[in-house]
Amino acid sequence: MTDLAPLTAGKTQAAAGRQIIIRALLLGERLDTAGLERSDLIASAPLAFRVGSYGFVALFRYGVAVFAGLTPLEEDNLLTQIRPRVARPFPGPEEETATIQLASDQEDHVPPGGPIHLRSLLPEKVLVIADALAKSVVLARDEREVAAVFDVIEPLSRGLREQGALPAKRSEMLKLIGQSLGVQQSMSGRVAVEEKPDALWDRPDLERLYARLEDEYELRERAVALGRKLEVVKETATAFIDLIDTRRSLRLEWAIVLLIVSEIVLTLYQLFFGRGH
Repeated sequence: MTDLAPLTAGKTQAAAGRQIIIRALLLGERLDTAGLERSDLIASAPLAFRVGSYGFVALFRYGVAVFAGLTPLEEDNLLTQIRPRVARPFPGPEEETATIQLASDQEDHVPPGGPIHLRSLLPEKVLVIADALAKSVVLARDEREVAAVFDVIEPLSRGLREQGALPAKRSEMLKLIGQSLGVQQSMSGRVAVEEKPDALWDRPDLERLYARLEDEYELRERAVALGRKLEVVKETATAFIDLIDTRRSLRLEWAIVLLIVSEIVLTLYQLFFGRGH
């Protein structure tokens, strides 16, 4: 469960009317947060702490760093500290950005395509938003990877349909299956897209806010769509592998038949023509 530290009422009131930018950056496959604990922690899972009066940072072990209300210099300084801890970093980080609009006279709500309206800037709320953005940015990369796999499979399927042509290498199909399994592992294992954030254990009253964020970023729908595409990739690649193996088996059978025929011919030749010598 998440250990949350409350924000003081004075800071919450002073923040009213502000707009805060929150950014989620997918830096790599893993982010080692061990040893980064500090006295001003807001939460431990994800590792979250406050920067200045209104800034927040949340670090997710599946490679995402979320910054809220930080200056560009503060973000750069933190990224410099974090990057050595990123396993298998991506060449260009994926990014998801949102705006938090603080308004003490309004209820929390998430209008489609607009800023996220919060009545108060409580750490729990920021963590819930950070969780949704972190999952969304991971889904965006997974969607791009699956789209790239489809770009490979589509011409192969068309070639089989129109010309009866099979891929030249079995290893290419195995790589596609490996890519799809990697994305599936990311969704269900590392990121757990369909699981709710730990912050809701302590604040079940924020379920509605998370549900609205989940709808806004279509987290469940995108996860389901990705799952279906991954099944298509695996089934298609497996079908190609079976066809390639069948073709190889036929070639091997023909080679065996030819060897047997040549052996018979050689034996007959020796029987009928070898006697005269």
